[in-house]
Amino acid sequence: MSPLEQQFIEDRALRDAAKAVLLADIEHARTNLTAKGVADRVGGRIGDGAKDVFEAAKAQAEDNRGILALLIGAVLLWLAREPIMELLGLADLAEDSDIEQGAASSDGLPEADTHPLNSAAMPSGDDNEQ
Repeated sequence: MSPLEQQFIEDRALRDAAKAVLLADIEHARTNLTAKGVADRVGGRIGDGAKDVFEAAKAQAEDNRGILALLIGAVLLWLAREPIMELLGLADLAEDSDIEQGAASSDGLPEADTHPLNSAAMPSGDDNEQ
């Protein structure tokens, strides 16, 4: 066999090997880029990020238990303010002040702002007629 034929056989073998590697890479890319593969990767990354945030929040909560208890207590008191005011007898006073404020305007609507600067800033409808 001549050296030219030997070189041709070696080149063909290299070409076939390169083609096989290329086809394997294409198939690998297809399986990775399917909708399920992308969704799994994104979901996995989001899940991992959420776990990291949860762990950091857990560590902060363990370090600041007093502040966290105070915050939860304040929120619970705010949410339960109506029953607490009724128990203390202060709910009637709050309702009376609301009724008195509503009676100040005769038609139940809030009073118009009569401040001179506010009325001067509002254009009248007559300016548009020309």
